[in-house]
Order: sequence, then structure tokens, then C-alpha cells
Amino acid sequence: MTKQPYSWTEEILSPLGEAAVIIDCGDHLSEAVQRRVMSVCALLEKSTLPAMIEWVPSYTSVTLFYDPFISSYPALCRTLLQQLNQMKESVQDKPRTVTIPVCYGGEWGPDLDYVASEHGLTAEDVIAIHTSGEYLVHMIGFAPGFPYLGGLSEQIATPRRATPRLRVEAGTVGIGGKQTGIYPVDTPGGWQCIGRTPLRLFRPEENVPSLLAAGDRVRFERITMQDYLELERMEGER
Repeated sequence: MTKQPYSWTEEILSPLGEAAVIIDCGDHLSEAVQRRVMSVCALLEKSTLPAMIEWVPSYTSVTLFYDPFISSYPALCRTLLQQLNQMKESVQDKPRTVTIPVCYGGEWGPDLDYVASEHGLTAEDVIAIHTSGEYLVHMIGFAPGFPYLGGLSEQIATPRRATPRLRVEAGTVGIGGKQTGIYPVDTPGGWQCIGRTPLRLFRPEENVPSLLAAGDRVRFERITMQDYLELERMEGER
């Protein structure tokens, strides 16, 4: 893959409070903008900015948190722009693909029939469409390990629930508008719940606690309840 340099101007930088700067990588959700976000993250991973504390990617930007007692905002931006203008696109030629097993419907997917009825489909149609796609992890957020996945078919894109549930079980696979995602921990949530995976997406005991990362590809695979229970048992023994 050819690596193309980017040209950046100071207009793409903006302050967030007194100790963070937003690096704007685009104005719309797309794979091209997502690649730019990942390129900035790769740059910051290797950067020697003395004031840098951490960075957080989102759909179209990266937020850099820094120590204002070490560097002022103007000084940080000058150095950051110099590094950005020397940056080469850093993209995996073969991004990691993670297969997520899902048991659809029933008590683990109580909104499956609703999603189907909203689109004049059967539950089997929704499952077939959901498992046929390949999804891009745009970012991790909302809860530890929660992946925001782009690439959902318009055929099953469904608005969030009017009234969120007070508790959505960890592993629940949901649809929220034009996105799909997986709840990594028990939490309130308003997405349409269509199934559940036995895989643990948030693993705080591990060095890298999130199963998925921005830039990964995800495919969903349908499993039976028996498969689910066996995989859940294996996960518990890790």
C-alpha cells in the first residue's frame, strides 16, 4: 500500500478545556477518515512530546491530553503540527478480523422480532443480514471495551429504543441507528437487543483489557444455545 503524506494546518487543532487538544481528522464518518484517525494514533504512540499524557480516538478526531505545567497549548500545537506534517499514513495491509459468535433472539435478543417487523422482514432475515456483513471498529467508548461498529446494512438499521433499559447484560449485541455494537459489561442501554455473545469483551485482568480495538474488523457468526453455554463455560475457565 502506498503511504501518502498529509498536509495539516492549525485550523484542525482546537482546545478542549485547559489540558487537551482535539485533532480533527475529517468532517464525516468514512473508512478514509478512520484511517487518518488511526494514523494519528500511530504517530502519537511513537511521539516524544514531553507533555503528553494519553490520547483517545473517536469517529473523526483524536483528543490528546497533556500536562499544562509542562507545555503551553500554543507550544504543544506548534510541535504537534510539525510532527503531523511529517506523518506518513500508517495502515495495516491486513487488519485483524475477529469473529464474534452470537446466539440470536429469545431472552438474549428480545428486540429481534421488533427489528424484523420494522423492516417487513422475518427474524431469520435479520440474522442472515447481520451475519453477512463485515464491520469496522471505529472506536471504543461509552463503556470499557464497547465497540462502535460501522457497516450495518440499511436493511436492518433501526433507531434506538424510546425508553432505554435499566440493565443490559454483558455480551448483548445491539443495533442503534446505522450502527451495531456489543455491550461489554452490564449497563443501562437503549439499543435494540438482537442477541448475545459468550465472549468477554472487557478483560480487566489482561494487559490489553479490550478484546477489540479501533481498526479491527468484526464478523458475526450464529451459534446455538448449546454452543453458547459451552463457549461461556470455556470463557469462565480462562
